[in-house]
Amino acid sequence: MSNAFEKSINLGLGLLLYSREKVEEFVEELVGKGEVSKKDARQFASELVQRGEEQREELKKLIQNEVAKALDFANVAKKEDIVTKDEIAEIVREQVQQTLREHGYLKNEDTE
Repeated sequence: MSNAFEKSINLGLGLLLYSREKVEEFVEELVGKGEVSKKDARQFASELVQRGEEQREELKKLIQNEVAKALDFANVAKKEDIVTKDEIAEIVREQVQQTLREHGYLKNEDTE
């Protein structure tokens, strides 16, 4: 395997750790060694940066999915499953009003 190809594979696997500046430095190093032509350098750097962004996004989705699975497995409530204090107050208010109406202490127009 050629040294340039091996480096690009290693860079591809580690792109999520590389910044645009590091990628450009790497490509300039390849140009300096004659392993990449000057005219192809910009496109090659752009492709590597894009691949890195795609890998970061894939990794982010993978982590989110795995965390969600772990939380589901641990039976941890999600934010949307949790009832807020205001929602509880509204539920209690409605139940109290309903009970008062059922016992004749409150008319329907008294709640509006």
